Amino acid sequence: MKLLWSIGSYFALCALGCLLQTVPPILHAVPLAPATQQAPMARDGQHDFDFNLGTWHTRIKRLQHPLTGSTTWTEMEGTVVIRKVWDGRAQLEEIEADGAAGHFEGLTLFLYNPEAHQWSQTFSNSKEGTVSQPAIGEFRNGRGEFYDQEPYNGRTILVRVVWSDITPDSHRFEQSFSDDGGKSWEPNFVATLTRAKS
Repeated sequence: MKLLWSIGSYFALCALGCLLQTVPPILHAVPLAPATQQAPMARDGQHDFDFNLGTWHTRIKRLQHPLTGSTTWTEMEGTVVIRKVWDGRAQLEEIEADGAAGHFEGLTLFLYNPEAHQWSQTFSNSKEGTVSQPAIGEFRNGRGEFYDQEPYNGRTILVRVVWSDITPDSHRFEQSFSDDGGKSWEPNFVATLTRAKS
């Protein structure tokens, strides 16, 4: 009986060995899981501000006392000149406007970050002679949105800048403040720009 058990075990082991020899080809026939997909490439936005280059006539509305419930606006008209720097990876904008509130001069620097695929925008006016915090953002579907935090009247607020209604000969710029963490926005500087005819 032990002999029969030993012979049976021997044949069982042989059969198992033969079966195991066929496993590697079977495994090779099984399709492997697809390789992990690479993240989509971020869109190169280096030319998103190309529409802005040139000389523009601007109409500006400024809210006199933002975040106070004021509805009194002042209006100005003037000229905006934007030139390309660093082969388009930066732009320098000069603004001059006049209105009932007096003369206004502003300077804006736009910088493109090729690693982040985003633009930053910093602003200075001749009255204060300081540079603002950079507003950082990007364009999607023909609309640019930029955000930053700034001190205002002793508090830190959110600032949003929007570029919209962009055509070859016109566009709109709007700056808004929020003192409730972005739940609501109050526009305080709105400019409509029309390309100056040469």
